[in-house]
Amino acid sequence: MKVLIVDDQDPFRDAARAVVGRASGFDVVAEAASGEEAIANVDEHAPDLVLMDINMGGISGIEATKAITAAHPEVTVFLLSTYNVEDLPPDVSTCGAAAYLNKEEFGGRVLRTTWDAGGQDGWRPRVLTT
Repeated sequence: MKVLIVDDQDPFRDAARAVVGRASGFDVVAEAASGEEAIANVDEHAPDLVLMDINMGGISGIEATKAITAAHPEVTVFLLSTYNVEDLPPDVSTCGAAAYLNKEEFGGRVLRTTWDAGGQDGWRPRVLTT
């Protein structure tokens, strides 16, 4: 599974890279620090999965997800942030993302569980714990 990590914070990209690197069957092919970079990277690297931060400078992760899933419906996007599910922005459920993962709970098991549970097939606005 080719993965693109998108987050404007270097420390989280580093952590996500380590998590993905330890998760069997997943491989980081690119990273981006903005929604604009994410869109360009999807065009260039054709990832299977995008791990997308919601809040970034420039266009938000929600707007980037809309653009990515419209242009590349075969790409799965998991949104990541620190929101509680009930506090997610209202447009997350219509942006094309397949799942929401809380950054505080993000790990290899959560990534694998979400993917295996069908997170690639439809929106599941929930926080999964390890």
